[in-house]
Amino acid sequence: MGSFFTINPTTEEVIKEYQEFSDGEIDQKIEKAVSAFKQWSKYPIEKRCELMKNASDVLLRKKEALAQLITIEMGKPIKQAIAEIEKCAWVCRYYSENAIEQLADIEIPTEMSRSYVTFQPLGPILAIMPWNFPFWQVFRFAAPNLVAGNTALLKHSRNTMGCAIEIENVFIEAGFPEFVFQNLIIGSSKSAKVIQDPRIKGVTLTGSTPVGKEVAKLAGATLKKTVLELGGSDPYVVLKDAPLDKTVETCVTARLINNGQSCIAAKRFIIEKQIFDDFLDIFTNSFKQKKIGNPLNPEIDVGPLARKDLQLDLHSQVERSKANRDILHLGGEIPTGKGYFYPPTIVLVQKPNSPVFVEETFGPVAALIQANDEEDAIELANRTNYGLGATIFTSDIEKGNWIAKTKLEAGCCFVNDFVKSDPRLPFGGIKESGYGRELSVFGIREFVNIKTVCIK
Repeated sequence: MGSFFTINPTTEEVIKEYQEFSDGEIDQKIEKAVSAFKQWSKYPIEKRCELMKNASDVLLRKKEALAQLITIEMGKPIKQAIAEIEKCAWVCRYYSENAIEQLADIEIPTEMSRSYVTFQPLGPILAIMPWNFPFWQVFRFAAPNLVAGNTALLKHSRNTMGCAIEIENVFIEAGFPEFVFQNLIIGSSKSAKVIQDPRIKGVTLTGSTPVGKEVAKLAGATLKKTVLELGGSDPYVVLKDAPLDKTVETCVTARLINNGQSCIAAKRFIIEKQIFDDFLDIFTNSFKQKKIGNPLNPEIDVGPLARKDLQLDLHSQVERSKANRDILHLGGEIPTGKGYFYPPTIVLVQKPNSPVFVEETFGPVAALIQANDEEDAIELANRTNYGLGATIFTSDIEKGNWIAKTKLEAGCCFVNDFVKSDPRLPFGGIKESGYGRELSVFGIREFVNIKTVCIK
């Protein structure tokens, strides 16, 4: 068996060492998930909803301690970590209040005496989750799937293993039966065998596009359902009639949230040339005012990146963009001292083949490019292999709605606000940002048997 460490990205100190599960331990965990499913799936849905409401209460009661763990393990500013736990409580509460209606049988009149659709659980579902929202990513999967009657196995990121253990504890404290939700302490090398195990009935992944392709291939070999929420290079299109001050404020928030480490963070800012200079001035001043430092300090806006390799990868993208004749307008230097910090950085893109324009930048780097007009701006926005989120800023709400609805190629499109996930709305992408949907009624029906029943 191997071992790995979690490391505080602010201090670079080792937090804890974990021993990876053996193949035998993994097999036992899967078998326990199968056995638990046989009982859990028979629970009345009203009882499952009651327990999910308990989970919401546990999260709120422990939110300060859980938020601190998030910040210590991956560097999120503490005020954002508290908000993440509160959002997890929200999604638990949402499904506890809505799952009964969402999973109710649907009658469909035919020539039969009765015909209807029913939604039945599948069994153990494997969730492969990332470090950037170490609680939220898990709960937006777990809340609907556990209420639907499935059991869950979590393969979390190695650098947020403490969070993974605490998530399992939340469900235990909430009164869920033993083994309904289990954490697997394993690395990526052991994941393939779990994905292909016939006892696992579905796989959901939030992660990078290359990992998503590999998971889809492994699951597809056994005809296993997958939901993939992958990378993004979200465009924020700013038309010349946009209310500038409010637009810039929204754009800055959207780029720096979670230290810039979000699939749906604003990545590419596409601004009509008539207002480009004014936008840049306000945007730059706002970036300069952001406080960088220890994320446990509630006054801090930007903490460290989660790992050293992520810091180096981001800096490489900036350096390669400079070599591509882009203009480094602000930041772009790795600070000295402890911690995997990277300053809020602005790159003025000269051609849309720039690394910071084409690739996903996972950190506080903003790529700004001028558009000749509205048509050019939309074309630049869609010039990407990704399709997770997109935003359009304009004073003409009808035009903004039309562009969001019919022109922008993404799974989640917003007008005059930054892209965000909401338990009430379906969330997911197209193209290389993945497929399937999480949240809302669409999410709770992803890993169920949509079964037709006909009676003559």
